[in-house]
This record gives sequence, structure tokens and C-alpha cells, in this order.
Amino acid sequence: MINQTEQTDVVVIGAGPSGALVSALLRQRGWHVVVLEGQHFPRFSIGESLLPQCMAYLSEAGMDDVVDKHAEELGFQFKNGAAFHYQGTDTAIDFTDKFSAGRGTTYQVKRAAFDKLLADTAQAQGVEIRYGHRVEALQEHDEHIELSVASEQQSYRLQARFVLDASGFGRVLPRLLELERRSSLPTRTAYFCHINDHISAANFDRNKILISVHPQHRDIWYWLIPFADGSASLGVVGEPEYFDEALSEQQNLWRLVGQEPNLAALLDSAQAITDTQRLGGYSADVSRLYGRRYALLGNAGEFLDPVFSSGVTIALKSASLAAPVVDGFLRGEKVDFDKDFAQPLKQGVECFKTFVLAWYDGRFQDVIFYPQQRSDVRRMISAILAGYAWDETNPYVAQSERRLDVLATLCNMEAQ
Repeated sequence: MINQTEQTDVVVIGAGPSGALVSALLRQRGWHVVVLEGQHFPRFSIGESLLPQCMAYLSEAGMDDVVDKHAEELGFQFKNGAAFHYQGTDTAIDFTDKFSAGRGTTYQVKRAAFDKLLADTAQAQGVEIRYGHRVEALQEHDEHIELSVASEQQSYRLQARFVLDASGFGRVLPRLLELERRSSLPTRTAYFCHINDHISAANFDRNKILISVHPQHRDIWYWLIPFADGSASLGVVGEPEYFDEALSEQQNLWRLVGQEPNLAALLDSAQAITDTQRLGGYSADVSRLYGRRYALLGNAGEFLDPVFSSGVTIALKSASLAAPVVDGFLRGEKVDFDKDFAQPLKQGVECFKTFVLAWYDGRFQDVIFYPQQRSDVRRMISAILAGYAWDETNPYVAQSERRLDVLATLCNMEAQ
């Protein structure tokens, strides 16, 4: 039974990274912000290997210093790059040696602790977060949006002058407003869990995510994300036909791990410490990223693929772009959400998408594993993999598809 109607300036749906950041930025600008989070923190989430560019966006709300301060006690693993393995060949990208200016290191985090830290920081800055509150319906009006909200104790209406959807895979507004659109990327499935890795190999670098490629099927890949406490996140990604529906999630994961000799050897003493989970059909898109009184942040708008850990970076970028535009809108200024929010956000997303597509069709793998890389080109690629996909001074950002296609062709020709 709905028994009351409340009013606020801004409602943010979801208290994950983009929700915590955008709510803190808007609170700093003087607005009353209510965050509605359907779950209770801490809670599990994937997307555990951050990119250095994330830290620049967190710095806008003073959250980068908070993450640095609490990294050791929360077991965040220092990260300075990415390692790759395919058919006995190893290579690595050093994020501190990159084309774009800015931080070159970050962390590999257990998202339960990381997300709670950001949300707690937003609360300390004056943001109101309501856990266990779910948006069930909405009505758009000229002067506000009215949300129907349900919690364990009550149902109520909440009127806001603006609504930001940071609900991630929950995709609340895309569902309620029928904005969902089929992704241009093929349907893929991920199986993943946390392990005590017990890795003893002397050449294993815990400061980097390890991305391994299946020796026979180059469109199957694995992530291994070490944490500071000796545990790790392990996952495999492939199209559905590579997995056996007759097997359990755990069996599917470890069957594929056993097919990659280097990874299997690294993890010969590993022990699972969480149940294996399955996430299918995760790539998503929408018909539009904003309306008159709403905007979509992060995964609520478009999610590409986990291969380059771009999800949290895109989410934080969307929050960084949205905050000043929403602030101007609430102040009655003439704002352009397309020019100042949607278009610049899509610019970096399209850059990432170019590299994702080239990873799965093999072109970017040819580049990554090419043995005689030019140092200047390598630094440009490093910048993008470090999250600096909005730096248009980088030729591989400004002309992603053309540059990468030419580079891959050259690498492939010289390798033959």
C-alpha cells in the first residue's frame, strides 16, 4: 500500500560506482540526492579489474584518495598493466608506459568492498542512500518524474526533477521505458568464480590481470584477476555453443580451464571459494541515452564485453559527463545532453568497441602477440587499454577502426 509521496531534486537508481560518483558530484553542487539501491551492500559483482583512467574520474569527488587510503586494508591488489598468453607465447602491456597523460596504475578489487567504500564515501558527503528500495514503475510529467518505490517496510511515491539510472545490469529505466535494443555484438556467456589460487610460478605477475586465449578457439578467452590476499577471480568467456548445458556451471568453467595448458598449470592447486556463476547475453544497448528528465549511466545504457575491463571506466565516465549537465538543467540553464553527454560518452565507447570486435575476430590478437612492436604504437595501444579512450590526440582513438585494421594487416603480413 502506497502511503506517502516524497520530493527530491535528483533520484539515482543504483549505488554502484557510477551511482556513487554522480550522486556525490551533484551533492557537491548543492542538490538533494536520493539513491535507491535494490540490494544491500556489501554484495558481489563482477568487473573487478579497474583501469587507471577510473582514478581520474573518482578524483572529481575525492574518492581516489579514499581508495588509495583503504586499498591495503581491503585487500585491493596494485595493478600496473595486463598480461596475455596464447599457445605458449606471453606478452604484457605496461600501463605506466603509455601515450596519454595521467595515472598509470590502479587496483584489482573485490567489488563488494570497493562498491561499499564508494557508497559510504558518497554518504559521508551528504548523499542519502536507501538500500533495499526498488523502483517498480514511473510516470513522466512536465515538471518531474514520479517513481513508485517498494522496500521491505513500505511502498511510496518519490518525485524527482531528474532521474539517473545507474542500475547496471538491472537496467531499470530501459525496461520501464522500453528503451532496450539488441546489441550489435554476438551473444556470449561467462562462467566465473573466486578461488584461492595457490600460484607458485615465479614468473607470474600479480600486478597484472592475465588474459589467456584458448589454444584452438581464439574467440574463447579467460580472465585471472589476482587479489592481494592470495585469492583471485577466474572466468571464461565464449559463445554459448562452446559450453555444455548438461554440465553444471562449475564443470563448464573447469572443463574449459583444463583446455588451456598454461592456465591449467598455474591453477593446478587452486581451490574454489565461491560457487561458479553464469552470466549470459550480457552485451546490451539502448535506443537513447537520455530523455527530458532522465539519463542512463554505465551498463544501464550500453555494456560491451568484459575482455578489456572497460565497464567501470565507462560507468564512471558517464557519471563525470552527466553531473555538470544535470546541474545546469536543474538551474534552468539551456543544456545540450546530446552534445555534452551522449556524444562524448559514445566516442570512447566506440573506441573500446573497435578493440573488442578486433579481439574476437583475431586482428587485435595479431597485434598484441606480434613480437616486434614499435614502441610509439605500443604506447598508444597501452593508453587505450589503460582506459584513456577519450583522448583524441591519440591516433588510435581518433581513427580507431582504420588505424587498427592497417596495423593488424601489417602484423599479420610480417608474421607470415
